[in-house]
Amino acid sequence: MGGKSLLRGSPHPPAVPRDSDVQSWKLEDNFKLTRVGVTNLMKPVSIMRPSGAVVLVPTIDVFVDLPAELKGSHLSRNVEALAECVEGSFCETATSLEEVCARMARELLKRHGYASVAEVHARADYFLEREIYNGRTSLERYKLIARAIAHRGPPVDVRKLIGVEVAGMSACPCAMEGVRELLIKQHPEQRRFLESIPVMSHNQRNIATLIIEASEDAKVEANDLIGIVEGRGVSAPTKELLKREDEAHLVMDAHGNPKFVEDIVRDILRAVVERYRDLPDTTEVIVRSESKESIHKHNAFAERVTTLGELRA
Repeated sequence: MGGKSLLRGSPHPPAVPRDSDVQSWKLEDNFKLTRVGVTNLMKPVSIMRPSGAVVLVPTIDVFVDLPAELKGSHLSRNVEALAECVEGSFCETATSLEEVCARMARELLKRHGYASVAEVHARADYFLEREIYNGRTSLERYKLIARAIAHRGPPVDVRKLIGVEVAGMSACPCAMEGVRELLIKQHPEQRRFLESIPVMSHNQRNIATLIIEASEDAKVEANDLIGIVEGRGVSAPTKELLKREDEAHLVMDAHGNPKFVEDIVRDILRAVVERYRDLPDTTEVIVRSESKESIHKHNAFAERVTTLGELRA
């Protein structure tokens, strides 16, 4: 056979070695990517609350956009930015999870000079002490939703998202009125009494979500959002610790305040408009309600995505 063996060498000179920084290889005629990053990062984060330091263990996703001409993003820089923000001195003064996200988004833009947008998403369990009945209290679990989106300037513009997910109880007003009608037919002599009280209905565990997206300096407190959902949204807030008499009180409270998922969304929206009169019209609001049905195999769902300006109008 003619020619040289590939094992013994090649008649062609070796190619010029490529740059080992593969992510920075230049591409031609390609496409920009909206988000490139890492997901499902977990780190303990210490947040300074009015009552003292609270340690959260959020699940964090971090992203930047990628220009068309670059092959890849430097993913290790995302993890470095996370470590810088949660292991350094910053969290000694951070008062919220969304504030940590905003700091991280700014740090990502510093570390990814080619990026024009950086995003940080975080979710974490959060606990508050709540009164049950008769002055007793219980530690209740909620879900915090935080996000920050930073756009390169100058100056860098950051919008933050503050949200909560709250489990409550809803009682169906439709079934309640159907039961009332049947009871009145069976006991016509009790009509006045039956029309004056809540009667039996089926119940659901309702998951209500309230999210507000505003400028970085907007004053929105997660505890207030939880208070809106529990106080103005669901039929009644659920509790981890309930004695027999407490259960009776909770069931009576919920049946005295029956609501569809549509009612829950609208009542939360109304409360948001009343509570945040100082926020601008551009403030974005998302409210959703999902009831885990007890007499159906499906769930009921309602949602509104809007702005304060639209709601005020």
